[in-house]
Amino acid sequence: MRIQLKTVLDCEPDVAWRALRSPAALQEIYGPLLAMKSVTPLPTMWTATTAEVALAVAGLVPTGRQRIDISFDDHRADGVRILVDDGAPLTGPLALLGSWRHRMAVAPAPHDQGKTLYRDRLDIGGVAAPALWFPLWTVWQWRASRLAELAPTWAYDPEIAAVDDADEDPAVDGSGDATRTPTGN
Repeated sequence: MRIQLKTVLDCEPDVAWRALRSPAALQEIYGPLLAMKSVTPLPTMWTATTAEVALAVAGLVPTGRQRIDISFDDHRADGVRILVDDGAPLTGPLALLGSWRHRMAVAPAPHDQGKTLYRDRLDIGGVAAPALWFPLWTVWQWRASRLAELAPTWAYDPEIAAVDDADEDPAVDGSGDATRTPTGN
């Protein structure tokens, strides 16, 4: 069975891609409906890795543990970047599912300069899938509203970060031109 979500986010695709790869952003997207607590240490940014988290409704009612198994399809010629979670629910009601595959994709929004086309697809299987489809669909609607709400607040400027990291003299940018005057001189 499949649950799909397609929406345009009010942020640049690079910003959405960075947020998608952030465990902290994931926690923020699900909050306050679901609280996600790491069982194994989570990275600052997802890499091709496996982690385990515990979930609780409103941070109070435990709903089980989930293995997150991240991989990427981010070198496509069409510019689409995809994060894939082939993990699985380990305990709780969702552990009754026989299969779990979650794919999240970002791309430039067509006809909407500076925005992101976000697509989210969850494929589930097993005898419990028909009973769990509607509750999961409901959570995916929550995700859509949270993504729309949070996307404009995400910020990321790699050019400035690269210049600041590469240039130890704050008065000179990467081209050698003066950009700032140190204070106190």
